[in-house]
Amino acid sequence: MDFAFETSTVVTLVLISTRVMAWALVAPPIATAGVSATVKGVLAVAMGFALVGVTRPEAPAMELLPILGSLVTQFLIGITLGFLTRLLFAAIETAGGLFDLFGGFALSQAYDPLTTTMTTILGKLYAVLATTLIFATNAHLLIFGGFIRSFTAVPLSAPMVWDQVGSTLAYATSEMFLAALQIAGPLIVVLFVADIGLGVLNRIAPQLNAFTMSFPVKIGLTLILVGIGLVALPGAVTSLAERSNSLISVVFG
Repeated sequence: MDFAFETSTVVTLVLISTRVMAWALVAPPIATAGVSATVKGVLAVAMGFALVGVTRPEAPAMELLPILGSLVTQFLIGITLGFLTRLLFAAIETAGGLFDLFGGFALSQAYDPLTTTMTTILGKLYAVLATTLIFATNAHLLIFGGFIRSFTAVPLSAPMVWDQVGSTLAYATSEMFLAALQIAGPLIVVLFVADIGLGVLNRIAPQLNAFTMSFPVKIGLTLILVGIGLVALPGAVTSLAERSNSLISVVFG
């Protein structure tokens, strides 16, 4: 059996796969060490085959310079879209790091196999939970859907308009810190009140040695409040997925 591919089809497939591969290197839930480069490459080619029929009319001219220019553009677009998504979902891991900092877990660190870095205990827990909840809440459908729509907003032959990218990245960074504070804020307030109470107790009854009591008290409060806060985490994941799609729409005008 013979298979014949036109040159435009092959070029379109390569350009689509380049954008998808660049996006998969950065965007959750694909951009983890748990997903091998082979799987990411297969995903890029598979999505390329699925989209080649739709995007082929928008392919650049079959000349070397336009093709090379489009190849670089597709890589930059994929990295930008992936970084925007990654930046917002980093809010959940940042919230876990705040839990560790204020709850007294920051002194102990562990190796995170998903990011191949050292991270704190609750930060690692929240990073794993975020990746799991992306699939459990079907947020991955929102993420993939927003990325696939980018091929309609910015065709393969169209240049990327970078005017909105810088301001959107700055806004996404502020959104990430705001979301992290919204997730971790209640726990931080409770632990702050607990610190004040222990300080007052130490002034009233120094013989109780409130400093020694603070470690088990804060650790116990942290574990209890983290357990309660896990109920709201699925909603936060879905909200962040929707917010990332909104920011991508802003970038594309």
